[in-house]
Amino acid sequence: MNEFGGAAVRATSVDVVVIGAGQAGLSAAFHLRRAGLEPDRDFVVLDHSPRAGGAWQFRWPSLTYGKVHGMYALPGMELTGADPARPSSEVIGAYFDTYERTFDLRVHRPVDVTAVREGDGERLLVETSEGAYATRALINATGTWDRPFWPRYQGQETFRGRQLHTSGYPGPEEFAGKRVIVVGGGASGTQHLMEIAEVAAETTWVTRREPVFREGPFGEAEGRAAVALVEERVRLGLPPQSVVSVTGLPLNDAIRAARERGVMDRLPMFDRITPTGVAWDDGRTVDADVILWATGFRAAIDHLTPLRLREPGGGIRVEGTRAVRDERVHLVGYGPSASTIGANRAGRAAVTDIRRLLTRATAGAPTA
Repeated sequence: MNEFGGAAVRATSVDVVVIGAGQAGLSAAFHLRRAGLEPDRDFVVLDHSPRAGGAWQFRWPSLTYGKVHGMYALPGMELTGADPARPSSEVIGAYFDTYERTFDLRVHRPVDVTAVREGDGERLLVETSEGAYATRALINATGTWDRPFWPRYQGQETFRGRQLHTSGYPGPEEFAGKRVIVVGGGASGTQHLMEIAEVAAETTWVTRREPVFREGPFGEAEGRAAVALVEERVRLGLPPQSVVSVTGLPLNDAIRAARERGVMDRLPMFDRITPTGVAWDDGRTVDADVILWATGFRAAIDHLTPLRLREPGGGIRVEGTRAVRDERVHLVGYGPSASTIGANRAGRAAVTDIRRLLTRATAGAPTA
């Protein structure tokens, strides 16, 4: 029994709590295991999803594994022999499930983490739907899927058609014969647009900025440069942007064909939404039955609010994976480590740093 905030709270003591069992969380758990820590004794992995697969399990059925861009294997186990025509949710969900069982990571699910706050004895108190944990260190690997970003526009509530976000995209079949506006210039927006255009009565593509298409190879040097741009925002305490936002969209054969058919003809962002569609201040209007918001996601970190980690710019300032305001807290899959390869590296880096912190704690040195 520990005392937290003046109230008695029964908390299970562990060295490390990992929140999230997507790519970043499983990578961290693997490296904790390899460092000699035992799951359910020294560390615990908490995941709110109903089954293995991270955010991949929620992807739309038409996103087959062959369409997945840059899926990087988890440490210690390759993903081989996958059918490219099979939905990515099934392929990667099965891969993650096998990975968890192979390395005996003992993920707890479904578990909702409601808050992380200061505890007793230089520990953090992690409040969850299965009880509280008192931990020396925290690896936050919650990703972004649970926080879809819906922009607000004048008249939005008057639209008589359907509005949905990428997070609820069901595949193209439901848009057959409809007039559809796709909002967003990222990878999801272009994929949705090209699929829907095959069955819809009419599609309109709207983006805030002119889309940037990238031709030619994208090698290690280009990848490092892109990650560095995202990393700089995180160092400044600004909300992270996606790596894709600074790399541009790969110009593949499917996009070339769609451009030739006029599917990729883009309009600037509209100024307001009307009951029957959208309108611009210059008098132009487009009627629609559906507005699909492919407008991205934000980091799911509200449960960390009690720790006051945010900077004035709205983000959490991170050095490597460690939160600058609290060395016990590591964020993996955040900002520059949001890609699959970045998540793997971040999981390893976080565990290396945490092992040093735990060694100091065992020796009696201050840990915060």
